[in-house]
Amino acid sequence: MTTGYTVDQLRKAAADAVRAPSLHNTQPWRFRLVDGGIELAVDPRRRLPASDPSGWGTRIACGAALCNLRLALATAGTPATVRLRPYPGDPDVVARLVPDVPRRPTPAEQSLHRAIARRFSNRAPFWPDPVPADARWRLVEAARAEQCWLELVIGTTAVNAFAEIARSAHRVLERDSAYVTERTRWIRSEPSPDGVPAAAGGPQSEPQDLLPQRGFGGRNRAPGRDFEPEPLVAVLGSTGNTATDQIVAGQALQRVLLTATDAGLAVSMLSQPIEVPGAREALRLSLGRFGTPQMVMRIGYGQPGRTTPRRPVDAVLDLPVVR
Repeated sequence: MTTGYTVDQLRKAAADAVRAPSLHNTQPWRFRLVDGGIELAVDPRRRLPASDPSGWGTRIACGAALCNLRLALATAGTPATVRLRPYPGDPDVVARLVPDVPRRPTPAEQSLHRAIARRFSNRAPFWPDPVPADARWRLVEAARAEQCWLELVIGTTAVNAFAEIARSAHRVLERDSAYVTERTRWIRSEPSPDGVPAAAGGPQSEPQDLLPQRGFGGRNRAPGRDFEPEPLVAVLGSTGNTATDQIVAGQALQRVLLTATDAGLAVSMLSQPIEVPGAREALRLSLGRFGTPQMVMRIGYGQPGRTTPRRPVDAVLDLPVVR
């Protein structure tokens, strides 16, 4: 008979879960042990009312953390059965995980789990080397494995059309003073366990840049270090756009990011065309896909970097409760 998870198992799995990406590195999650099951919930104190009024970004981030949580438990030989949004009366509970039949982890699970600690958002210019076909296929299959789709935007005309949508969305967001003020509050010039370190913000935007860059206080780039003229742009989408769809998309996003990391690729995310409803619809129409775009990624080969800080695991745990 399968027993419940222990506090030690929760703590070890949460140490990997917190490595997931989140908008402005807010880390909007909490983990708890309830009747032998692990529950992942939204941390309401870390919502972004100006940047994420619908909660889309929070659910994407929590979905990504859930992917890491599943991988951590599976590689420990204690895989989970997952129920999304298990309590209709408490929508802040994203998922409940209970032990499944113990088994050995698959090679794919082990590879993805090893990539968790190495993954980071690389906002610097990438090298001109193209992403090979087999790596592209792996990324598409990673999204499909999580019931989502990944559309690669290929060709100068298609990339330029996407860039215009992204720049238009960026201009809309930058005209919102509350949005800009909120983002500025999450820029860190001193060591901090959350927020975006200014050094990790990428170089300052310049007029010749094809894709928009968020103003995270990055440094001026060195001469000759412009962004790649034809980046590989990938759009991740889900079949619908309910809260559950967004959690599923977050899991798919993280699986794609870990697959890219395992393949030696660098990735940065561009959420501006997702955050502006009109731009998101224009993007969907340009792709001709059924469903809803949930995230855009720039993928290539980049210089080595480092992961951004995370809060201590004990700071995101609630132990224990009895329902």
